[in-house]
Amino acid sequence: MKIIVFKDDLMKGIQAVQNSVSSKSTLPILSHILIEAKKNEIRLTATDLEIGVVMKIDGEVQEEGSITVPAKKFSEIAKELPAQQKILVSVKKGQSITIEAGKSYFRLMGLGREDFPQLPDFSSKTDVIKVPQKLLKGMIQLTSFAMSHDETRYVLNGILFSFKDKALKLVATDGRRLAVVEKSLPEGSVKRDLIVPMKTIQELNRNLSDEGEALFYFKENQLQITLGGLTIISRLIEGEYPNYEQVIPKKIKEELKISTQDFLQAARRASILTNQDSQSVKINIIKDRLIITKNTPELGEAREEVEVDYKGGELAIGFNANFLIDVLKNVDEENILFGFIDPEKPAVIRNGENYTYVVLPMQVS
Repeated sequence: MKIIVFKDDLMKGIQAVQNSVSSKSTLPILSHILIEAKKNEIRLTATDLEIGVVMKIDGEVQEEGSITVPAKKFSEIAKELPAQQKILVSVKKGQSITIEAGKSYFRLMGLGREDFPQLPDFSSKTDVIKVPQKLLKGMIQLTSFAMSHDETRYVLNGILFSFKDKALKLVATDGRRLAVVEKSLPEGSVKRDLIVPMKTIQELNRNLSDEGEALFYFKENQLQITLGGLTIISRLIEGEYPNYEQVIPKKIKEELKISTQDFLQAARRASILTNQDSQSVKINIIKDRLIITKNTPELGEAREEVEVDYKGGELAIGFNANFLIDVLKNVDEENILFGFIDPEKPAVIRNGENYTYVVLPMQVS
């Protein structure tokens, strides 16, 4: 194998795949990146057996071939090579690779291509769902923070993707809050529900842009998402997602309209006086004012006041401050609707008609 690439192109490829390199596996091959050169295509691949990422990079293929290289050292070498330099990467014989740029020379010991795990092949699959990347990026932004990090609730360690007709719905919950967003798609799609794991969501979010489409392909319990020259292949979470619709209140007793940014800044300032043992803030709604207070005896007291559009009765309710901050910092709209039933029931934050965030209240003294 012999290829010539520019440093920027090589670094772009390494950075795209390196998050899926396994750092804890007992299999040495999983700490490697597979380099393949065929015809005029150069591909870098990494996998931890749960997720695989393939990136095509620009370059010149002088000799076809393949080899795997230690990801960490390969990345460190590429990063330190002179900028704007052409890099010659070659394999002459055996399992070592040489990297040359200007007066720099490195030789790295690799492993054979035959030891690298074979990623699932989706080439024969015809069903494809196209989702604009910008649309998908915004939907993930509005839901991903509500995923559960509790490994004992494995089915919640991801986002539910629900494709139906010409719409896509994303759902995430950790049992104490629930985020649901639904958007129309430009084209019709098959009816399908799948739970995409957290790591895949993170990789997807990291690589989505404001242009182009994300192409979804399905195969048994596997998913392939293609973003231009980048391909993500992931296992899906198997299991039945909870009936989230029954958690969303059918009727709201009181609802107010509030500036998203004013609410966010007030919640952030009040949260300064929370600690690990006392994470709740108290919200009092009186006429046209929303008052956030936090009283932590060993720390002190905070009080924030925000003007609201509200015609209902007085109400006092407590929430985990971070659960409010998480949603408010990800909502793009100028104002949100904040709805309540009573201090013991879940509250609802709405962002237009297509986004709903349900959050359980907390006891406050």
